[in-house]
Amino acid sequence: MLGRCFPPNTKEKQQLRMIKLCDPAESELSPFLITLTLAVLLAEYLTGIIANGFITAIHAAEWVQNKSVSTSGRILVFLSVSRIALQSLMMLEITISSTSLSFYSEDAVYYAFKISFIFLNFCSLWFAAWLSFFYFVKIANFSYPLFLKLRWRISGLIPWLLWLSVFISFRHSMFCINICTGYCDNSFPIHSSNSTEKTYFSEISVVSLAFFFNLGIVIPLIMFILAAILLILSLKRHTLYMGSNATGSKDPSMEAHIGAIKATSYFLILYIFNAVALFIYLSNMFDINSLWNTLCQIIMAAYPASHSILLIKDNPGLRRAWKQLQHRLHLYPKEWTL
Repeated sequence: MLGRCFPPNTKEKQQLRMIKLCDPAESELSPFLITLTLAVLLAEYLTGIIANGFITAIHAAEWVQNKSVSTSGRILVFLSVSRIALQSLMMLEITISSTSLSFYSEDAVYYAFKISFIFLNFCSLWFAAWLSFFYFVKIANFSYPLFLKLRWRISGLIPWLLWLSVFISFRHSMFCINICTGYCDNSFPIHSSNSTEKTYFSEISVVSLAFFFNLGIVIPLIMFILAAILLILSLKRHTLYMGSNATGSKDPSMEAHIGAIKATSYFLILYIFNAVALFIYLSNMFDINSLWNTLCQIIMAAYPASHSILLIKDNPGLRRAWKQLQHRLHLYPKEWTL
């Protein structure tokens, strides 16, 4: 998605960008695999948009009806809206780049997509991290005074933290693009009249560039991992305690704790996979049309969809609303036939 960076004020950069994006010599995928990949990506985008749209609609309706929304609901609204925007943007980009490459290669269009992609990805990472942190503070069982004080104040802090995350994500995305446009183009060949003669722009250190691009990933990633691991440890300890005092019959509370441990573990695995894929993708470790780069795209598209589906499955209110929606959809055909 980030592609390569280009030096300003040259018409050749648009031609070079088009060559890089569609050069079949650099593609490791056959036409069949390319078509299959596009179909998979579009299916993931649509699934994610539907799942996140459902979460947004439920909590937005609650917000309008009750003039307020729970703290977790507020985080879910921010998270779902950012994911809808991200997956809509990715679907729009892949459509435009496939159908109108010359328009996509225009500077204004190209960099608008890059800034939006980085911004929305960082927002999504931050909001998911705050959701994990909020669940940790509210559910984990620790008796430290600082933790208890944080639990008491977390609901009031979350709205400020969400908007702060938006500001940080925007500033970092602009910073990344400024570095990209100001410094580098990674080995785009300029074909002269002599086909054997090529000129290359100067390269910036891949390590330095990767550091700037991925600086916005590290902090929410660490926060998510720490919050999830501490929550799992707390739930595991409490589950073992309840198991030692069990009378032999199934305890609903114990089953709920085990379910929470599994859900948090799934969230942690998905989050790490997505962050690693985004890190690799932004670092330009592989060619744009390579198999590994395509795999990173598939993982990044799958994460918002799969995580949102798990959120619906594990949230009692969302699960109940989803079942009600399915029941109504099943009734509509019968009503139309009357």
